Amino acid sequence: MKPFRFGVVAGYSPDLTSWTAQAEYVEKLGFDTLLATDPVGAADPFVLLGAAAAVTLDLTIGTFVLADPFRDARALGWQAQTLHQQTGGRFELGLGVGRPGAEAHAESLGREFGEPGERITRMAETIAHLKRSIDRPRLMLAGGGPKMLALAAQEADTVTFTWKPQTTEADAESIVDRFRKLADERLPDIELGLNLMAVGDEPSPGIARWAGVDVPELAAAGAVTVLPADPGQAAERLLRWRERWGISYVTINSGYAEPFAAIAEEVRLAGG
Repeated sequence: MKPFRFGVVAGYSPDLTSWTAQAEYVEKLGFDTLLATDPVGAADPFVLLGAAAAVTLDLTIGTFVLADPFRDARALGWQAQTLHQQTGGRFELGLGVGRPGAEAHAESLGREFGEPGERITRMAETIAHLKRSIDRPRLMLAGGGPKMLALAAQEADTVTFTWKPQTTEADAESIVDRFRKLADERLPDIELGLNLMAVGDEPSPGIARWAGVDVPELAAAGAVTVLPADPGQAAERLLRWRERWGISYVTINSGYAEPFAAIAEEVRLAGG
């Protein structure tokens, strides 16, 4: 089993002062990574991640996840390599095919979004370009569909399962088992991760708008996207998932950074 890593996914930056203060706070809370969405509000994640790296010492920075259709492969490779080298290896590149509704942003950048199959093919070409460099950042691929999981099994250093909000443990086990079979001999070299939506069972209007279902309903249904508020119970669940599925990299959106930090500390105390 791999050691646990814990990260925060940040998707809001009103200004650079607030963003860098958030990066410093995330490091102070003891997290391993700070990940930026694409875009961060309306901002370019690469610009913000460079600033985050400048005000932290050990925090790994990364993207969760870059939408491949937004960027030319060569320009993306240049940006990723720059952050990787300038931070002394503290940058990790998370890459995906783009969330639903991202067509408008791609169009504003003069880029063609494309159909899902086209985007996966194009991303495979981007990955091939990135891997031409021997000294490159770690590559995280996010996905839950068969084609993305197959690509991740072949290429990823880390795979993060992008499960639907209502995913149960039985659903998750089926997806993880499918991926483990796809990865085959590569499996020991791949870090498995998941991104949580919430901690506890308090309502969250933002999550309800995005997911179409609120946190209390997800918690009551036993969704794997929500952890119990009690740090001990949550830690027990994460340790069980690592034992059962091999998942050791866990991230959550920045609104739950403080309660999740307490859970991460409980996991470490338990030997995680």
